[in-house]
Amino acid sequence: MAQTLIRFESPVVYRDGRQYIAQVCGREWDNGQWEAWLEFEDVTSGEVLRSQRETTQPNHADAVYWATGLTPVYLEGALDRILNTPEKRAPERVAPPFFDGPAPHPRPVMSNREPILDPFSVYHKSPDLLAQELTALRGWHLRQIIRDFNLAEDTRLETLTEPELGALIMRRVRDLHA
Repeated sequence: MAQTLIRFESPVVYRDGRQYIAQVCGREWDNGQWEAWLEFEDVTSGEVLRSQRETTQPNHADAVYWATGLTPVYLEGALDRILNTPEKRAPERVAPPFFDGPAPHPRPVMSNREPILDPFSVYHKSPDLLAQELTALRGWHLRQIIRDFNLAEDTRLETLTEPELGALIMRRVRDLHA
């Protein structure tokens, strides 16, 4: 249920001379937080205007504390926002994009299965570490890394030795990493 958190004694004078008595009102949400808004009562006509939500606070005490810090300038600005809501403009037409997606990443895309080793990640840490790890792998692992990361055409891989496969991976990763 909404309640008045604070009522200001001094009237807020609008630029045309009309005077309003301002008050801060608030209510608790289901999660315990409080929202607060401003209400302005025209001294002459009795018409009451209200703002949109001005703040959200974690609890009642913080909402009251927030309200006590409001200045006459803030209240004048809030009243001006209520009385002079900006016109909503239709969004401008934006040209369609030139491409259907982003530029390709310089690093090749790997297959769907998890590779035994990500040569780019290891190379980024240390090229020497990559060279060392490649020497520990068998030929079929090296061929799979080449396939997973599209490092070379598959046609001649079966004819390469393990040292040649390792050198191929190092060369391609270095070229693509630069």
